[in-house]
Amino acid sequence: MILPPARRCALNDAARWQHAGRPEELKRMDRRFFMLGALLAMVGVAAGAFGAHALKARLTPDMLTVFETGVRYQLVHSLALLATAWASHRWPGRITHAAGWLFVAGIVLFSGSLYALALSGARGLGIVTPFGGVAFILGWACLAWAAARDS
Repeated sequence: MILPPARRCALNDAARWQHAGRPEELKRMDRRFFMLGALLAMVGVAAGAFGAHALKARLTPDMLTVFETGVRYQLVHSLALLATAWASHRWPGRITHAAGWLFVAGIVLFSGSLYALALSGARGLGIVTPFGGVAFILGWACLAWAAARDS
């Protein structure tokens, strides 16, 4: 089956023109954040299933709650990375890219430390968690700043 050619649309032309004039590194960053968001969401779903099925009998209720908190924040901020991919196309620049990397750092530090704490019981790992939380907060602040700067 041969499909008819796509209709030209002023909105599509404007988006194509805006994207075409951007440096190649910025175009790759959009895809990188989207890919990272999708992969981290996939891992978050797998971790949630692992926690619900394999860890339920092995962890105390308190440690299972800690693990589930890590999963929840990973999933939310994986979606934030998808939003950052869109935002880096809409409001390109260092601030938007900083937001994406802050979300990645937050997932690694916050969720990663909670996973390690729940699985190992080593309370000393909890000292890393607030740094991940600060990274999340700064990531959201950067996205807000990028949007405000455009208006």
